[in-house]
Amino acid sequence: MMDNNALDAMPWLLRPMHEGDITQAVQIDRDAFPENRYAPPFRRDLRERKYAHYLVAVAHDSPYDDYARKNDLPPTDKPGGNRRGRGGRITNTVKRLLGVSTDMPPPTEELIAGYLGLWAVIDEGHVTSVGVRKSHRGQGIGELLIIGAVEASKLLNCHAVTLEVRVSNEVAQNLYKKYGFKIVGRRKRYYSDNDEDAYIMTTDPIDTPQFSGLLEDLTYKHSDRWGATYRTYGIEDEDDE
Repeated sequence: MMDNNALDAMPWLLRPMHEGDITQAVQIDRDAFPENRYAPPFRRDLRERKYAHYLVAVAHDSPYDDYARKNDLPPTDKPGGNRRGRGGRITNTVKRLLGVSTDMPPPTEELIAGYLGLWAVIDEGHVTSVGVRKSHRGQGIGELLIIGAVEASKLLNCHAVTLEVRVSNEVAQNLYKKYGFKIVGRRKRYYSDNDEDAYIMTTDPIDTPQFSGLLEDLTYKHSDRWGATYRTYGIEDEDDE
């Protein structure tokens, strides 16, 4: 177990998303993908889809409310509080009548700077989305999330990791290539906002000594540049449940 002093010295915590993170995850999605009409169905995925996994990069020593005040964002609703007044109570009543659960955990009080979606289907980990706040780009967070995607895929016994990327997004393509992804195909008019094509990128087998050595080396270099990061995935004990 890592002691609190060691954890506090690390700039980021990478962990599984929980429902208290959803409000910030939606903010990040809107910030990163303004062309999308809807955010991913985070709550449904977390509750109902066992193959769906989300990771979040958390600044555990940086309060979200401080960031919100500086960036004109809504504050965190504190546990036990209701800032919506009568309207909020009516909304919850309607939810109960519709059979929708209102038993929600309190919103996360630490700042979340990025998230990644990962579907584990058969023996493949598929990255569905990677989003980072514009204010926190260029700080190694996107790369940290890719490290997490590969490590989580290995824990899920996946053989390879795949994703789609816009053909025009050379910055993202270069990051993925750095981590062993290769272009293996092209999806025509994949993105609905402008009908842009997507490249399909996939890794070589991630359970080989060669790939493990590459990942270890890149993870060390990331830590050396951006600081060591505590990463936890909550996957190891899933088979025991």
